[in-house]
Amino acid sequence: MEVRKYVTIVEETTIEGGKKVDPPTRKAAAMAVIKNPFAGKYVENLDELIDIGEELGGILGKKAVEALKIPSKNAESYGKAAIVGVDGELEHAAAILHPKLGTPLRDAVGGGKAIIPSAKKMGGPGTEIDVPLHYKDAAFVRSHFDAMSVRVPDAPRSDEILVAIVVTASGRPHPRIGGLKKEEAKKEDGLR
Repeated sequence: MEVRKYVTIVEETTIEGGKKVDPPTRKAAAMAVIKNPFAGKYVENLDELIDIGEELGGILGKKAVEALKIPSKNAESYGKAAIVGVDGELEHAAAILHPKLGTPLRDAVGGGKAIIPSAKKMGGPGTEIDVPLHYKDAAFVRSHFDAMSVRVPDAPRSDEILVAIVVTASGRPHPRIGGLKKEEAKKEDGLR
């Protein structure tokens, strides 16, 4: 894996809707800009990218948790995304995000029974992507339905892939639309 750069961003919301958020909601995005080994050519076997996804799941998950300055067990939501440069394919993002990235990410955030929501797209330098989020142990906890927009101004270049992991220390500020609460979740099947 050839990494050109890592970028980590922490977002902390202290006021929402004119009302103080106490404690503040916190989200961290950890991103890697990597060389796409298959840029400009079609290959049938994408195992190299699948293995890169496994490696990045642990690295980026750990970076996001460290940026939040919380114990990994206190991570609440997660999500993943990738932007493929124009000489690559959307399937390159899928190879990184889906087969093996999940287990090391779950290890980095102290568990996680729910599916890790994801997004992928193609684009050039500065392309933004919304990383979808939900509660790591029960996908139907509405207070944690959210997203974080991320971008790196000079990435991805045409032969690169930008991979992003987002981890939160809470749900949305002032959640009040009902539904399953975090405290009510059974955390058995990843859904409720």
